[in-house]
Amino acid sequence: MDRVPHILFVDDELMLQKVFDRLVSRNNMKVTCCSSAVQAVDELKEQDFDLVVTDFMMPDMDGLELLAHIREEYPDLGVIMITAHANVQHAVRTMQAGAIDYIAKPFQPDILIERVRNVLQRADVSGQKIAKTSGRDRRKRVGVRFIGEHPSVLKLLEVIPKVSSNNAPVFIQGESGTGKEILARLIHQNSNRSEGPFVAVNCANLPRELVESHLFGHRKGAFTGAIEDMTGAFERADGGTLLLDEITEIELSLQAKLLRVLQENEIQKVGAAETKKVDVRVIATSNRVLSDAINNGDFREDLFFRLSVFPLNGIPLRERISDVPVLTKHFISKYCDLYGLPPKRVDKELMAEFQAYSWPGNVRQLENMVQRGVILSADRDQIQADDVFDTFFSDARGSSGNGVEMPFSAHTIEDMERLMILQALEETNNNQQLAARRLGISARTIRNKLKKYREEGHIS
Repeated sequence: MDRVPHILFVDDELMLQKVFDRLVSRNNMKVTCCSSAVQAVDELKEQDFDLVVTDFMMPDMDGLELLAHIREEYPDLGVIMITAHANVQHAVRTMQAGAIDYIAKPFQPDILIERVRNVLQRADVSGQKIAKTSGRDRRKRVGVRFIGEHPSVLKLLEVIPKVSSNNAPVFIQGESGTGKEILARLIHQNSNRSEGPFVAVNCANLPRELVESHLFGHRKGAFTGAIEDMTGAFERADGGTLLLDEITEIELSLQAKLLRVLQENEIQKVGAAETKKVDVRVIATSNRVLSDAINNGDFREDLFFRLSVFPLNGIPLRERISDVPVLTKHFISKYCDLYGLPPKRVDKELMAEFQAYSWPGNVRQLENMVQRGVILSADRDQIQADDVFDTFFSDARGSSGNGVEMPFSAHTIEDMERLMILQALEETNNNQQLAARRLGISARTIRNKLKKYREEGHIS
């Protein structure tokens, strides 16, 4: 008799948990339900699962953070993301982060079960179904790699083992899309903390009023809305590594508290009188020029010196253009496997355009374009230029092939403004603060413009 598939369902809506439980039970599947991503992390350590279905918006730790944890610790385990806040940008970001499927709420029960079955069947056919082994045995079956053969990449990779062999903080600067998080994961993977947790926090995406809680945790009743104790990122990373992505977005008042944590190796939760010792290695990243941020008074110089025992730099793709073919091959393989498609290759015309392109979004932009090409080429075994640089897309090639040219539809100044804002958001991974800084406007202006664009039907 075949083993009954075991699904981990993560959602803070108890009613939805009950509905999902009834659905899968009627379809010969077993389910374990969790009300938070933090609880799910604990369940993954104790039980074996064939699939995770998780909500996006949850307290303490959202679905993308849980997805990143699963990709790091259980790379063979599939994840379906569900959300009530569905839009195209969010769907693309979720799939790029490693989700197998994306479902918007409200959903039809039979459609959800069909999607779950499809994922499980696809895993069976591809041989990726997880055997009954312990959670720790399943971990790290696939390691993180930094792809490239350019001399600058090889030199950087030579340094990683030396940087990894101690517990000193690391500061990685570089443009968006240059692989700063991959470098951070490599350092963790090669360190004596590799069996411990790797916790990644995007400081730019945290609500300003909740940054301290997300980093250090809080006690129940510490402020309005604190309905239960919360475990912060430092505590979750105890014994492992904490990545503070885009750390320069943290406010100065909190930077002072962060400096004290680094000096004393102890945290104090919001609303707590006592402190707690933590053993955490911190890796920080920023896509800003740190000297400018310090001179402008946006970042504390003493915190920078405390963090940058090992300062590393991400390498822009335009400075290692010879790596484009090997990166392209890697991403084609990745997305053909993800979507269950036959092997593909890039035709000569498209590769020539790739190698002539300036790549303002760096490796992340190349990955996005390859993913697009894999999908649009469908059953063909060759990805052509029109699969990637179609005039339908806002990043279609300009006449020179260098940079992004505004599409022909930008007839008015208002059109150009909208396209510039959307392009800046795409290049900054939907970071409104950073996009605003690049454009020289306020984040509030961007929020108001996006609301207007949705009302006018320009975006979903």
